[in-house]
Amino acid sequence: MKLVLASRNEHKLAELRVLCGLPEGTLVSAASFPGAPEPEEDADTFAGNALLKARALRDFTGEWALADDSGLCVDALGGAPGVLSARYAGRHGDDAANNSLLLRNLAALGPKAPRTCHFSCALALVSPDGREFVAIGLCPGVLLHEGRGTDGFGYDPLFLPDGRDRTFAELPREVKCTFSHRAAAAARMRPLLAKVLHAPKNA
Repeated sequence: MKLVLASRNEHKLAELRVLCGLPEGTLVSAASFPGAPEPEEDADTFAGNALLKARALRDFTGEWALADDSGLCVDALGGAPGVLSARYAGRHGDDAANNSLLLRNLAALGPKAPRTCHFSCALALVSPDGREFVAIGLCPGVLLHEGRGTDGFGYDPLFLPDGRDRTFAELPREVKCTFSHRAAAAARMRPLLAKVLHAPKNA
């Protein structure tokens, strides 16, 4: 069987292939299907957005589809930026603006505001016959007052995971991938993917 990832990012493709324990060549990117849709991610949960992307790709390709959605949730801000993580400051992918706005909003609550937060990832798997599965992974931590590290992206420089002395932007990728929110979601999805891959072709 073929499993299509709702992303054209080759780094994410390689990472999820390893995290999900998929054989080489089993998982392919949406780039393999010219014209594949990229639906607007307007759901109010990570799981909802992941399902939107997976369903759209499944409908276009007729294949099993896998999609993910993730972001940072800060407790003192009621879970913000949440599903708006990538466009928190208004423009998608403007990491500097997003981090700056996040720090200002948290500072406005005063010095005693808790800085606890977590990264969340939802992985959605949908089948050609309409079956749907979702796995959620979390990575708890605290938000620093200023960024540290140059690796990673998004809020990684501000996020200090519980039990660690280095931020996501300071940790080597191979270390981060052992306990990240995406790794946790993939670990929950992995048994299901193994079952799907070994199911009879007419299942």
